[in-house]
Amino acid sequence: MTQSDPILQSQIPQIQRDRAAARLPSMVPVAPGEWLQVDDAYAGQLAEKARLIAAHRDRVMACLPEARDAAAELLTVVLAEIAMRPDFAMLGHGIRRPDGVVVSPDPKDPLLTLSQLVQEDLCILQKQGDEHVLTAALLCFPASWTLAEKIGRPLTVIHVPVAHYDDGIAARVQRLFDGVQPGRPVWRANLLRYEDPALFQPRAEADQRPVGRPDSAFERSERQTVLRLPGTGAVVFSIHTRVVCRGAISQG
Repeated sequence: MTQSDPILQSQIPQIQRDRAAARLPSMVPVAPGEWLQVDDAYAGQLAEKARLIAAHRDRVMACLPEARDAAAELLTVVLAEIAMRPDFAMLGHGIRRPDGVVVSPDPKDPLLTLSQLVQEDLCILQKQGDEHVLTAALLCFPASWTLAEKIGRPLTVIHVPVAHYDDGIAARVQRLFDGVQPGRPVWRANLLRYEDPALFQPRAEADQRPVGRPDSAFERSERQTVLRLPGTGAVVFSIHTRVVCRGAISQG
């Protein structure tokens, strides 16, 4: 499943760098119309998603039975969102993406359709008992975690290997997931140095990623949003990944 060439953005926006420096969970409101983002790596990232799904769909997509309605609702919400964007065109026979590719939505396979439309990875979490559980995901660009280890698990277990994710932060994150309101998504960001620019970087919990060095060649940043679906009440955690070459940054 090796990525043939780096798929890079030209920059990480300064507002995203500032969010990455804030204390966890450091969520702020998403500006209207900015839940989903399209950047200069759109075509490359969607082509990489298609390649990964064709090669090993079960490693990058999962949907438990209890999440089927939420996955279908998520597709409906995304379609409504992109219908308002000027870079997408709603055609009689499909949707023309910003890169010119026309996609025909398949309501019977919502996660696959979503993989053909948006750069974001999308995780669906549903409240079971006292915690939200990961019940479905389109996760083509994992940064040092694996879908197989996390599907069906609650938030506290999902974050087991994350440094500084203590009981206090876990409680704050759970309150965030409990309190987020439909139509009012929030977001945060991270920023890490990487030796490898590949987007698909799964790792088992026991195989922690080496910390990037000061001279690491690449920066990787995730813009992470939390959104509640109005019908099913499921929470969507979306991840928009940017990878930039640090050499290009210093020359810019």
